[in-house]
Amino acid sequence: MAINISENQLTLEIIKSLKDTKKVNFQKIITELQPYDIARIFEGMPVKHHPRFLLFMKPDQIAELIQELEKENQARVLSLLGIEKSGAILDLMDNADIAALLEGMSPERMEELLSGMKLEESRVVKYIMKYPPETAGRLMTNRFVWIPQHYTVRDTVEKMKSFAEYSETINYLYVIDDDKKLVGVVSYRDLILANENEKIQDIMYSRVIAVSADTDQEEVARLIERYDFLAIPVVEEDQLVGIVTFDDIIDVVISEANEDIEKLSASGRAIDFDTKPLVAAYRRLPWLILLLFIGIVSGTIISGFEETLSQAVALAFFMPMIAGMTGNTGTQSLAVVVRGLINRDLDKKLVTKLVFREFSVGIIIGLTCGILIAVIAYVWQGSLALGMVVGTSLILTLIIGTLAGTVIPLILYRFNIDPAVASGPLITTLNDILSLFIYFGLATIFITKLT
Repeated sequence: MAINISENQLTLEIIKSLKDTKKVNFQKIITELQPYDIARIFEGMPVKHHPRFLLFMKPDQIAELIQELEKENQARVLSLLGIEKSGAILDLMDNADIAALLEGMSPERMEELLSGMKLEESRVVKYIMKYPPETAGRLMTNRFVWIPQHYTVRDTVEKMKSFAEYSETINYLYVIDDDKKLVGVVSYRDLILANENEKIQDIMYSRVIAVSADTDQEEVARLIERYDFLAIPVVEEDQLVGIVTFDDIIDVVISEANEDIEKLSASGRAIDFDTKPLVAAYRRLPWLILLLFIGIVSGTIISGFEETLSQAVALAFFMPMIAGMTGNTGTQSLAVVVRGLINRDLDKKLVTKLVFREFSVGIIIGLTCGILIAVIAYVWQGSLALGMVVGTSLILTLIIGTLAGTVIPLILYRFNIDPAVASGPLITTLNDILSLFIYFGLATIFITKLT
């Protein structure tokens, strides 16, 4: 059945099937949908229909649904299912997803849900949960195909057939020795091209890129991106304990990007569409209050040059433009550094190259914009001195702003502080202070020429 109707129409059709107890029609609709779409329909319909919705679904469908739901709805679904059925559903889910689901629950509730699972599955979940959040160990799954190095290609194919549905991916087959240590990897492509009597140890790659269980998830993402892997093995004391797959890394990349955006915008922790006004304000206020006090310094600088400003009123016209451009170029440099740190490992040579590059960028932008505004100021006011003051100020402040946006996050990174905390608003405010000081300082020196 091809479904080419809107989500609202689908929801109404599903509700009608639930009300009329038409399980066959319900399944006909559900099987045409992706788990994500089913979750959106489930969360969008009146909660009174949820029990029958779950009753009409197959266990594997419920397992896929739970993985797509928001955390509070996951807990609600498990409550509706009851302990026995919840255990059977959790057995079908990826262990890393179960660990994420259980995180934050009370120890009693966690133990209650784990007790309903198969002993082997619950043991693996507990093993995963011993690792800190945001590490390879917490992301990894035990659903993968491993093979002894003495297997033939024929033996391997037979094992693959048995575990194909169980495994998260069959693109890579991981080879272990008698001590369960990772000794090689075979791609599915190499396997089907090999002679069925060949030994796996003769066709495998012995130089395996792997991560330890306590590796930070950002480093895992960096390696998968660098080598274009679909999965990467996780080892503990050289023994293969799991794999991290590409789809889990996509979630990590999006999560880390959102986290950096929140820090760059000085909003701290996550604020989304559902965040209450008081909570959103509470999370934004600390940074904004800090910036408020820093901003007072800007006001103090302006008041300190009040006499200069009164003698050359035209200076006031160009002041916001200089401060705004300086802050903007600093924020742009900050974004370049933060983005680069995600993909590159820093060393002295790379830092020197980056600082020199951004210094060069600052000079080019500064000279271009500075000369342009100097000509505009001269033509508009008929004052060569005003044009020189405005142009020179802009050149210097754009160079300083670019360097500040580059050097500050690098210094923080050097001291193991997340460079994203050097937020755009902070660098903008600091650059405001520098630009005002330079602008009015030059104006004061040349005040006799301006009046």
